[in-house]
Amino acid sequence: MFPCVRTHVDACRHASRMHHTGFKYLYLTPDDFKKVASMNSVKAELVEEDGEARYKITDIIGKEEGLGVENLKWSGTIAGESSQAYNEVVTISMVTCRAIGIGAYLVRLGQRVVQVDSSHIILTGCGALNKLLGREVYTSNNQLGGVQIMFHNGVSHATAKDDLDGIHTILKWLSYIPKVKGGSLPTMPSMDPVDRDIMFTPTKSPYDPRHMLAGRPSPVDPNVWESGFFDKDSWDEILGRWAGTVVTGRARLGGIPVGVIAVETRTVEVQLPADPANIDSEAKIVSQAGQVWFPDSAYKTSQVIKDFNRENLPLFVFANWRGFSGGMKDMFDQVVKFGAYIVDGFREYRQPIIVYIPPYGELRGGAWVVIDPTINADYMEMYVDPNCRGGVLEAEGTVEIKFKMKDQVKAMHRLDPVVSSCLKRLGDPNLNAEEKKELGKAHHEREHFLSPIYHQVAVHFADLHDTAERMHEKGVVQDIVPWVSARRILYWRLRRLLAEGNIVSIILDVQTTLSRGQAQAMLRRWFIEDHGSVQVSTFDRNVSYLWEDNEKVGMWLEEQLKSPTSCAVMDNVRCIRRESVLDRIRNLLLENPEVSVDSIIHAFRRMSTSSRAEMLRTLNNLALEEEEESGKGEREGSPTTPVDPSSSNPPPSVSKTSPHSTQLP
Repeated sequence: MFPCVRTHVDACRHASRMHHTGFKYLYLTPDDFKKVASMNSVKAELVEEDGEARYKITDIIGKEEGLGVENLKWSGTIAGESSQAYNEVVTISMVTCRAIGIGAYLVRLGQRVVQVDSSHIILTGCGALNKLLGREVYTSNNQLGGVQIMFHNGVSHATAKDDLDGIHTILKWLSYIPKVKGGSLPTMPSMDPVDRDIMFTPTKSPYDPRHMLAGRPSPVDPNVWESGFFDKDSWDEILGRWAGTVVTGRARLGGIPVGVIAVETRTVEVQLPADPANIDSEAKIVSQAGQVWFPDSAYKTSQVIKDFNRENLPLFVFANWRGFSGGMKDMFDQVVKFGAYIVDGFREYRQPIIVYIPPYGELRGGAWVVIDPTINADYMEMYVDPNCRGGVLEAEGTVEIKFKMKDQVKAMHRLDPVVSSCLKRLGDPNLNAEEKKELGKAHHEREHFLSPIYHQVAVHFADLHDTAERMHEKGVVQDIVPWVSARRILYWRLRRLLAEGNIVSIILDVQTTLSRGQAQAMLRRWFIEDHGSVQVSTFDRNVSYLWEDNEKVGMWLEEQLKSPTSCAVMDNVRCIRRESVLDRIRNLLLENPEVSVDSIIHAFRRMSTSSRAEMLRTLNNLALEEEEESGKGEREGSPTTPVDPSSSNPPPSVSKTSPHSTQLP
C-alpha cells in the first residue's frame, strides 16, 4: 500500500460523528492532494460536500513499483521461465523453510524437489484459511504442505532431515547427470565388476523389487551379499512414498548412470488423510495390488520418463505388469489419460531405453501396448528372461475364452481310454436301458473326476503360447537374456548403444537428409570395411557377423570417438560433409542461376594463391575441352569439297606443324 496517501486520507461518513453508520467515500483535502498530485500516484475527482471542496479518490496508483498486480505479472514471468528452464536445463529445488503461493508453483515447475522435514509447500497459510472457513480448522502449515502431504503425493521427490542433508541429496542427483546438455554421461570407475553374475533371483512369490536392483544381505547369512543388477551402493530411489506399485530411481551399471523403473509385486496400502475442513470426511486405507498400473502409478511412470529424458539418461524398465486397473473409481481417476502419457514419454525419449522382463515376470494386454519398442523403434529395445511370460491375457483368462469346458470334454473323449471306452459301448445298439444308464453314470462321473486335471492341461496349453521363445520367434523382442548373465550382456549392449548413438548423431548433423536407420547402415558398412583384414580362419573372409558382438563393436566405436583426426569413421564423415556441402551449393546455384558469377567471384577473392592458380587451370581446361568439342562438331557437320581430276591446281594441303614451330625457307 502507498504510505503517503494512507497518512492523509480521510473518510466521508453518512452521518456526522456517527462512525457506525459507515462511509460514503475516501477523499483528500486540497492541501493534501497538492502534496501527492505531483507524484501522479492518485486519481481523484473534485466534489463539494457541506460547502467544503474535497478530492474524492477513485484510484490509487502509487509511486513505487511492487504494490499489486505488477508483482503478479513478474511472478507469471518467473513461472514461464521456470517452465521453459525445465525443458532446457536440469532444475532442482530445495524447500528449506516455506514455499507459499507462486513459490509453491515454482517448486513444482522445476519438478525435482528436495523438502526438508520442517518445511512446507502451501498456497495459502493456515491463518487465512481459518478466517475464510470462519473457524479454527488448521493448527499449522504442516497440515497443509508438510512432508506427510507433499512426499506422499509426488510433489517432493525426496526428503531431508536438515539443509546439509538436502544439499547432499542434490549433489548425489547431479552426479548422475551430464555436465552440459548433450554432453557425455559422467561415467565413474566401478568397484563392482560388470562381468559378475547376479546373485539375487526373483521368485514367483511376491518380493521386494529393490533387492533385484540393488542387492541385499543374504537371509541365511547376513555377512554374505546377494548382488543385484546394478552396481552396489549406486541405487538412489526417488518418489518413494507416492504410488508405491511402481519403484523409480537412478543407479549405475558398470559406472554408467541410468534411470530405472521397476514394479512392486507386493500389495501396497495407500493412506488417504481426512480433510479437517470437512467434518464428514475420514481417513481411509486403500489396498493396491502389485503388478498393476493404477492412476497414480501410471502418472508416476510417465513423470519419471519425462524427467530422465531431460536429464539425458539411458533408461532401464524392468517390466512386470499384468495390466491397468479398470474399475469405475480408477476410470474416474483418469487411468486412461495417464496410461497415454506413458506412450507420449517413450515416444519422445532420445536416449537408449532397454526394457527387460525378469524371471517369472509377465507383461499382458494394455501394459505391453504402452511399452512396446515399436513406440520408439530408434531407441527402444526389449529383452526377456527364459522364464517370463507375455500375451494378451493370462493363461486362465485365455482358457475361459479359447479353451472352454466343452473343448476340454472333447479332449477327454479323445485322450482318456476310460471315457473313450464308455462312449464306444454307449453306441452299441444291443445295450438295454439299465446298462446304458449305468454306463452314462460312469461316463459323467469320469468326466467330473477328470475336469480339474484337464483344466490344468488347458491352462498349461495356453501358457505355452506366452513363452519367451515364442516372443523371440515372432520378432517382438530383441533377444532372450538369462537373468544371471543379464548384467554383463546388457552392460555391453548399453555401452555400444551410447557410442553408436553419438556417432549417428554426428552423421545426421553432417547429412540432415539421412534417416537414423540409414546412418546406422552406413556405420555398419564402415565397421565391416575397417575389419576386412581380420580373418577368423583361413577360409572365412566375411566378418559381417562381428557386428552382432556388442563388446567388440562398442570398443571399436569408442576408439573412433577418442581419435577423431585419424580413424575410419571420421574419414568417412569428412567425405560425407564435403559431399553434403557440394550438394547444397549445387542445389542453390540451380535454383538461383543469376547469382552463379557473383558466387564464383566471391569465392575466388577468398582463396589462397595456390587455390586461385588451380581454379584458373581448371577453368582453362574446361574452356579448351568445350572448344574442341564444338570444333569437332563443326567438322563433322560440314560437307567435303570434291576434287576435279581435270583441274591442274591441286587442293590446298593442311599444315601439320605445331603453332609454335619455325617454318624453314
